[in-house]
Amino acid sequence: MTVANSAPSSQTKQAKIGLASRLVNGILAISPLFNIAKQRARKMMIERAESMGVNWRQIVADLQKQDLDGELAKVQNPNVKYPEYYLKHFHAYEEGNLGWLPATEVEVAAYAVHSRIWNDAEPPVKGDSRLRQSYIDIVKEKLPTAPQDILDIGCSVGMSTFVLHNAYPQAKITGLDLSPHFLAIANYNTRNKHPELLESQQINWIHAAAESTGLPDASFDFVSCFLLFHELPQDATRQILREIRRVLRPNGYFTLMDMNPYSDIYLKMPPYILTLLKSTEPYLDQYFSFDLASELVAAGFEAPSITANTPRHRTVIAKAA
Repeated sequence: MTVANSAPSSQTKQAKIGLASRLVNGILAISPLFNIAKQRARKMMIERAESMGVNWRQIVADLQKQDLDGELAKVQNPNVKYPEYYLKHFHAYEEGNLGWLPATEVEVAAYAVHSRIWNDAEPPVKGDSRLRQSYIDIVKEKLPTAPQDILDIGCSVGMSTFVLHNAYPQAKITGLDLSPHFLAIANYNTRNKHPELLESQQINWIHAAAESTGLPDASFDFVSCFLLFHELPQDATRQILREIRRVLRPNGYFTLMDMNPYSDIYLKMPPYILTLLKSTEPYLDQYFSFDLASELVAAGFEAPSITANTPRHRTVIAKAA
């Protein structure tokens, strides 16, 4: 297993992050302060996006003029039951992931959030595409053969799915998400930007829970999760890991890209920034304390490789045992 930090150093960092996190939890337990933090976090994202040329408000307004309810009807599974953890407030939205405002703001928010990953000469607006490409570069280096059947779990509005398609243009890709609103935007984007992929059924969108996909056993040779696990409680994460192993073929690969709990970025993060971050991510503590490597083995995978792909993110690759 490839790990960027030694165990004692990692444990020390986690202890320090945990102390700061507990202090922030005390602040966020006070409802008015929690609401102020959420509003401030959202305001910062919008201002950051527009300062680098992303017209957040206009892009969202234009998207909301489309027939999104029609797109919703094409992808929504009325039989889906939402787990309680999914009904929490996410990303400063009262409706969490189940509404048109969060769905129409996913892409512009990604540009804002990922604009400051690197502190170099590249334009900040390229941060999101660089993040996704840094993940794909590691995946393509580690996977021995190009996958033919790909499952993108937590695909959101399809940004990660389209990147996977660009990397593996011959593969058939299934994008799965629990938010029908996100999938409606994904379907809209596909029809308008890549209509041939829908016609050929090379990309397919499924509305389902990641822990109970309803997909056949051993039906994929590659499962990918992009920025999903920091949004989950630990019990749900364990269930999803087992479900991923179930749908993977023998010798198939599971890869994920997410926040790196051992990054110095989080250790050195000013308390007010950590407060804003945690106000939008209700399960961050559980993610940071989750022993992903051992849980992957327990779910039926070989010991994973873990590689830092940005100063604050990691790529984890595990082969089905």
